[in-house]
Amino acid sequence: MAEEGNSIRAIIAAFAANLGIAVSKFVAFLFTGSSAMLAEAVHSVADTANQLLLLLGGRRAKREASSLHPFGYQRFRYFYGFLVTLVIFLVGGVFALYEGWEKLHSPEPVESPAWAFGVLGVSIVLESFSLRTAVHEAQPARRGLPWLRFIRTTRSPELPVVLAEDFGALTGLLFASVGITLAVVTGDGRWDALGTIAIGLLLVVISITLSQRMRSLLIGESADEETLRRIEAAIEAEPLATRMIHLRTMHLGPDQLLIAAKVAFDPAETVGRVAEAINRAEARIRESLDDECFVFLEPDVWDQRLHETQDRPPGSAPTRAAGPSGP
Repeated sequence: MAEEGNSIRAIIAAFAANLGIAVSKFVAFLFTGSSAMLAEAVHSVADTANQLLLLLGGRRAKREASSLHPFGYQRFRYFYGFLVTLVIFLVGGVFALYEGWEKLHSPEPVESPAWAFGVLGVSIVLESFSLRTAVHEAQPARRGLPWLRFIRTTRSPELPVVLAEDFGALTGLLFASVGITLAVVTGDGRWDALGTIAIGLLLVVISITLSQRMRSLLIGESADEETLRRIEAAIEAEPLATRMIHLRTMHLGPDQLLIAAKVAFDPAETVGRVAEAINRAEARIRESLDDECFVFLEPDVWDQRLHETQDRPPGSAPTRAAGPSGP
């Protein structure tokens, strides 16, 4: 839940920065006629809308579980994260590419460049503040991972989106600065158009990268290796369990985890003792994890020929004994 609070702070910082930047860029566009500045303005509007979508997804994810959705609504955060990638692609990337292509064939000189450079400078400061906030809020969840790997592996949809948006915004401002500078120095408006096209390509790449991540989260991902080891250790700590036959996990949301396992017990054990053992194992699992857990442990009797062919998922490692009494 702490990661959710960090995400909200990063989103609010990005929203405030992007709203101010969008207004200033549109003003600069009116004075300069720069296509790169217009692309950047639309980019900032898209980013502002994206922050609202992320906040809406987080709000809807907090709805109470219902009979139709017994595990709750945490997947709203993934759904709205995916919508954000579409906004980046369509409103940001495709618009910039179209505008750049048009200005490339009908170039116009950049007027009143001082406005453009002034707004670009202010935008760089505000975007740097937003990126700094996102980096600070992501540090606890990152746990020393390289940034690219963190974006590709985190189960939180908001932090990767904000980080990628802010990084893309700063890079886009660099492209716009270079394009406008060359257009002013050379008097050739095509440099401004090329800067716009570079911004569009950048946004398309960011959109595709984020959409692949959101798609994987929407389909459903298992817990990470460290979490799996904790779950296995909690089950194997149960003295009556002779073997963990298989384990399945899936993130229902960034902070919700579905856990299903089949555990072997001595066939001579009574139903009451097995039920008590399962309850103890479930309690250990919940104590060892920070996420909200839905735990389902199924008791069984170990049959090597049956379980190794039917219960092991494709590509998984062979099952192993649990606890000191395992064979």
